[in-house]
Parts: sequence; structure tokens; C-alpha cells
Amino acid sequence: MAALARALVERYAAAGWTLGTVESCTGGLVAGAITDVAGSSAVLDRGFVTYSNQAKIDLVGVDPAALAARGAVSETIARQMAEGGRARAGVTVAVSVTGIAGPGGGSAAKPVGLVHFACASPSGTVHREERFGGLLGRSGVRKASVVVALELLANALQI
Repeated sequence: MAALARALVERYAAAGWTLGTVESCTGGLVAGAITDVAGSSAVLDRGFVTYSNQAKIDLVGVDPAALAARGAVSETIARQMAEGGRARAGVTVAVSVTGIAGPGGGSAAKPVGLVHFACASPSGTVHREERFGGLLGRSGVRKASVVVALELLANALQI
């Protein structure tokens, strides 16, 4: 994870790109992984921790009707989080994470370990869904989610 974060910072800086994060279940861990790298201030503009539905609405403009219809853990909301974060921060790329880290809160339709990601960049927005399962535990789901988010940021710049 550290090597990927370091490569992100170096490549984004070389390209003159900036990035932002919009995090729910990871609670700022993605931004934290990036800021562990010296020089990250050249590329990381801001990180939004949007743990509650209201924070998603207030901070990055997620549509309340979409939240009510789809739920926070969905492709629609992940996309809106990334796109809203990119627009509100004025960054080149924004990544979002929303999921159910557990141990509770899951259902048959949305089990513990289900995480939706989106990455909004100049070439559009991509979505990725992972089902890590509950065997990783809360901490494991959150750490695995950080790796996926960093991978999406890398793919946006084709690192």
C-alpha cells in the first residue's frame, strides 16, 4: 500500500494533477495513506469524510432522493460522491468509498463487506464493487478498501 501511495504522489505531481477523496466506511484512511507520503501536499487538495447520509448531501451534493431510493451503499451514490467531490474540491481526480465494514449493518441484499467505489477523472467516472465478506473483520474490510481506492486513483493516471 505504501509503495502504491508513493507512486501516486510522484506521478500525480509530475503530471500536475490534483486529487481528493470522499470517504464513508474508510473514515479518512485513503487520505491518510496518501498523506503518509512526503510531498503529498503537492497533489492532495482535500478529503471529505462523509460518514452520515447528511454529510454526503451537505459536503458533496449527493441527491437525497437517490439516497432514499438506492441507499448509501450503492453504485449511484458512489458515483455521485466522486463526481461531487471532484466538482466541489476542483481537483483533477476524486475517489469515493461507501460500504458496510461490519460487523453489523449488513443484510441479504447488502452484506457486510460490500463496498462501492467510484473514481471521477477527466476521462469520466468508473465504478467498482467489491464483496470482501465478513471474514476480514471491520478493520480488514477498511484496509482492503484503501488498497482498491488507491488502485482506482492509479488507473485514472494509468500508473
